[in-house]
Amino acid sequence: MSSKSNFSKRYTAEFKRDAVELALSSDKTVTEVARDLGVSPESLRGWVKQAKADRGQGPEGALTGDEKEELRRLRRENREQQQTIEILKKGLAFFAKETVK
Repeated sequence: MSSKSNFSKRYTAEFKRDAVELALSSDKTVTEVARDLGVSPESLRGWVKQAKADRGQGPEGALTGDEKEELRRLRRENREQQQTIEILKKGLAFFAKETVK
């Protein structure tokens, strides 16, 4: 059996911030810094990319962390509203059919 867990590790915001600063200020590659810290290179690359976007240094159109959170919230609200609309439509159809009888 593999020694790797199927569960992803959770890192604190402080750890991520420090890891990003180390990666950006180091002469080492992101992969080397990740290995030194015991995190996956893909995770560290993602953290660095997000940190750059949050600082306005990311690619054009990259969303900041706050914008991503707002987008998630708005999508959740939209989904809930769509479900409410569907329920109301079904209720309206039911009562419209009952009044015709």
